[in-house]
Amino acid sequence: MQNRRDFLKRASLMIAGSMVVPQLLTSCSKAPQKNVGLQLYSLRDLVKEEGIETVLKTASKMGYKNLETASYDNGKIYGMKPAEFKAMVNDLGMKCTSAHLGQAITKEKEAEVMNWWDQAIDAHNELGVKYMVQPWMPVNDQTTLDDLKMYCDYFNTVGYKTAAASIAFGYHNHDFEFRQVEGNTIYDFLLDNVSPNHVFFEMDVYWVQEGGADPVAYLRERPSQFKAIHIKDEKEIGASGKMDFQPIFDQMYANNIKDWYVEVERYTNNDPVASVQQSYDFLAKADYVK
Repeated sequence: MQNRRDFLKRASLMIAGSMVVPQLLTSCSKAPQKNVGLQLYSLRDLVKEEGIETVLKTASKMGYKNLETASYDNGKIYGMKPAEFKAMVNDLGMKCTSAHLGQAITKEKEAEVMNWWDQAIDAHNELGVKYMVQPWMPVNDQTTLDDLKMYCDYFNTVGYKTAAASIAFGYHNHDFEFRQVEGNTIYDFLLDNVSPNHVFFEMDVYWVQEGGADPVAYLRERPSQFKAIHIKDEKEIGASGKMDFQPIFDQMYANNIKDWYVEVERYTNNDPVASVQQSYDFLAKADYVK
């Protein structure tokens, strides 16, 4: 039969042990997750099949934290009111910082297009994004420098509008911007002829390389004009062996670029979810990704 002294001794050891266990658990816990972003276009087929709520839950479970949308229509984001979409994203531990949307422009439709942007800006201001990005522009064999100048003026005008709502306006490239028009590389012409205070560029590093240019060189030589990045590969991130991502990330961090988004357009086994998960895992394990 234990006496009072033995009981108190054992009790004190148990209390001490209970204090040590949480400390051990804390010290053994996983490092904070990396802030890996996702362009939701990567899961576009799943959006059609199962809806945006399932897609957001899937992205959250994978580990993605920072989202860029790819669906806007008539004041709604993926068919939802902006505040409702924002709440759904935030409740899953993610944030929505950017949006892809846009319109072609002609002189005849200028007023109509600008009214469209006014409504879109209101919606995305409610959503709380930092960036609104036009992801394309029409270019063909008949495109002239005057056409490019018109688009530079157009982008400047939209950029002034978004700035009034404290949102930055940007342009996202493909590979066609590295064609020549009247002796000028389209991408360089755009960079040189927009207002740098009102139009930024979201570099898609894969398409820059496919266009025959060096994404690191552009980031190094024009650091103030790039605010966001698309991390992309031929299919899943890191799978092709074509892309050397470390110098890209090193230069991104040197430029203090904080927002970047995985975009997967093609899938090895026709399985978007598996491909997007594989892309996250590759980046989460990469030592050069902070």
